[in-house]
Amino acid sequence: MKKIRILSVDGGGIRGIIPGTILMQLERILQKKSNDSNRKLGDFFDMIAGTSTGGILACLYLMPDENCKAKYSAEEALNLYLKQGHIIFDRTFFEKIVSGGGIIHEKYSDEPIYNLLTQYFGDELLSNFIKPSLITAYEITDRKSVFFTSANAGQDAIYNFKVRDVARATSAAPTYFPPAFIKSLNDQEFVLVDGGMFANNPALCAYAEARKTEFSKALKDPEKKDKPSAKDMIIVSLGTGSVKKRYNYEEFEHAGQIKWLEPVIDILMSGNSETVAYQLTQMYLTLEQKFQKNYIRLEPGLKEAASEMDLATPENINNLYQAGLTFVQENISTLEKIADILLAED
Repeated sequence: MKKIRILSVDGGGIRGIIPGTILMQLERILQKKSNDSNRKLGDFFDMIAGTSTGGILACLYLMPDENCKAKYSAEEALNLYLKQGHIIFDRTFFEKIVSGGGIIHEKYSDEPIYNLLTQYFGDELLSNFIKPSLITAYEITDRKSVFFTSANAGQDAIYNFKVRDVARATSAAPTYFPPAFIKSLNDQEFVLVDGGMFANNPALCAYAEARKTEFSKALKDPEKKDKPSAKDMIIVSLGTGSVKKRYNYEEFEHAGQIKWLEPVIDILMSGNSETVAYQLTQMYLTLEQKFQKNYIRLEPGLKEAASEMDLATPENINNLYQAGLTFVQENISTLEKIADILLAED
């Protein structure tokens, strides 16, 4: 049986440029090795998971064209950030004053990002994704985790949404954007915030979803393993740049709620990503040695780029892009090996 190939991308705001750049290069390697320049990144994976900015990338990779193949290349997905990322994180001087830096109310309006998502996704539905998906968000009214999966969307309208609403919900980071108020196809209402609140690294959630998925039916391929275990999965997980911002004791010895607001979100998201990476590493180390290489975590550095999720100046956008290119250059052999592993199960 063919193994199930899973791609997972962390959250991180504008830092999504880094994994987007790495995946652009991986797509090119896969096209070259498969002798098919028309295939796109989404065609080489069996499931794609994402949180926040990673959730937007997942939606882009899984969007269908008129032939039910991947619509957007990895380069086209990256260009959403490189060419239009500044639109998402833009505000007037008046808005900066009124928001109080995100303390009084959200830092950014959701109108620019929603218009941009509508431009890319139109009225496309979650149920029409080319492959199984898992995209995270959190429902703040009913207080529960939400997983947008194309499998559930195809079975019941209550789980089916417009893709632009899914992308908006997964990236509704508290203090940055207002919560996303969206409706399913049967008009059930949801009030959602960024999935990074509980699963900034969604790789373990993707593993759990894959364990119950009948891939032979979902992919219309009888050679694909149904309800796979860890040894039957290849998981490629990408971070959005290691954040090593230090918080000193003297600075936070007597800190209150306002002082802790930004550090808590930062620590919550990076801590979750590190924890999930640790858990999956230990899981795969329990397998036979030949299967241990099938979990691959790519954690690029930021180099000269800033760690802030919303710093979308031309200089920082370029620095993030350069950080991605540097990782590619320093790890080209690793990307070649990943391509070989993926193509072996193609």
